[in-house]
Amino acid sequence: MENDMKKTCLHGCHTELEAKMAPFAGYDMPIEYTGLDEEHKAVRTRAGLFDVSHMGEIYVGGPDAAAFVDHVFTNYAAAMADGQVLYGMMTNEDGGTVDDLLVYRISESKFLLVVNASNLDKDFEWVKSHTEGYDVDVRNYSEDCGQLALQGPDSEKVMADVLGIDGSDLAFYTFKILPGNIIVSRTGYTGEDGFEIYAAPGTIVDMWKRLTEAGVQPCGLGCRDTLRFEAGLPLYGDELDNDITPIEAGLGMFVKLDKPGGFIGSDALARQKAEGPRRKLVGLLIDSPATARHGFEVLDLEGAAIGYVTTGYNSLTLGQNIAMALIDARYAPLGSKLQVRIRRKTAPATVVKKRFYIPNYKK
Repeated sequence: MENDMKKTCLHGCHTELEAKMAPFAGYDMPIEYTGLDEEHKAVRTRAGLFDVSHMGEIYVGGPDAAAFVDHVFTNYAAAMADGQVLYGMMTNEDGGTVDDLLVYRISESKFLLVVNASNLDKDFEWVKSHTEGYDVDVRNYSEDCGQLALQGPDSEKVMADVLGIDGSDLAFYTFKILPGNIIVSRTGYTGEDGFEIYAAPGTIVDMWKRLTEAGVQPCGLGCRDTLRFEAGLPLYGDELDNDITPIEAGLGMFVKLDKPGGFIGSDALARQKAEGPRRKLVGLLIDSPATARHGFEVLDLEGAAIGYVTTGYNSLTLGQNIAMALIDARYAPLGSKLQVRIRRKTAPATVVKKRFYIPNYKK
């Protein structure tokens, strides 16, 4: 029921703009405003604004904060500099993915974990359940924090002109804290340059109104998905899950198996890396006017099932039907010829790089 759904601090702004709303991760969220195509192109060519206040924020503080984050995180938190952001995963003992997340290092004793909205409760319990032996304080700040994502090649100029926030001093995957506990990071989920802003809900509402009134295109979760997919970025529940490992998903560069002390799941992932994964996530170029959707079967040329589509779209940027798929690793080499079952028909498919669009991040 709609009344049972949670609402972000910007919900009233979305209804005022007559956004198309739908349930997502327990929230009533905007799917699109003026149309998916227009919003997608705005981010690729100018700037677009997203409400991502549904994301979860978990604070980890204390004398053992760095060591503890490294215990639950695949990347190397203790080696981070203050003001740096790292992407990585939390994995279970079998190497499956509990969640993928961003870790912000405020100081050696203060970290912020930004997790997926659909996994917040699970993640918070997971993190708390592994604190034994560590002198840390773990808190869920999600209800007290709103978040905007301003994405696109014009985002730095827009943020400066409209909000008076200078982002020119931020390199990719770094952040700063402004007065009022406003966090601004040069991060995003679109394949474009951009910023994510964390602040108190009232501040986020004020920023949203100023940006949209200045003509910045509001964007829904529809184009957030098409944009991240073109850039080869995974979505939890599609390309990652409890039974999909980061190695299978091609995210081994974010798994630091050689860091001191290892992490939960590191032994299983080390074995999988040494033996080679049995499944791999690949990109597919599909010769069909119809779109392959999540769960559609991938077949070899003899018609035997070898995997399934995780995400598929007719790319708005490339004008081609493309997909990501988790398949038998024997069929994963680039150029392999396969088939995809789209409803009652099969369509020819070729394995290609899963980063279909080359991201335009600030180096």
